Amino acid sequence: MQIDVVKNMAGGDGEVTICRLLGEKELNGKCGLYAQVTIQPGSSLGYHVHHNESETYYILSGEAEYNDNGTTRLVKPGDVTYTPDGCGHGLRPVGDQPVVFMALIIYD
Repeated sequence: MQIDVVKNMAGGDGEVTICRLLGEKELNGKCGLYAQVTIQPGSSLGYHVHHNESETYYILSGEAEYNDNGTTRLVKPGDVTYTPDGCGHGLRPVGDQPVVFMALIIYD
């Protein structure tokens, strides 16, 4: 596993911690990312658009404001989000708990 701490990810605030569960070899050119991601309160993953790939989140803990291609909604544990090619999303924790989720990027 590789752990990265990314500051101002996609133009967001603070830091995002990415624990990559599979490396490039295991992803075999089919996926860009399979990781557990943690965003602390006060930090965010900025809005960004996906090109030639899709991304799915599975929320493990915490609650967050999810920007789904311009529409905002609350996500909580057990929720799944899907962002297809050409669409965008962003995520910001709400409350005093971090949001932890699985992220999967699949190449088109």
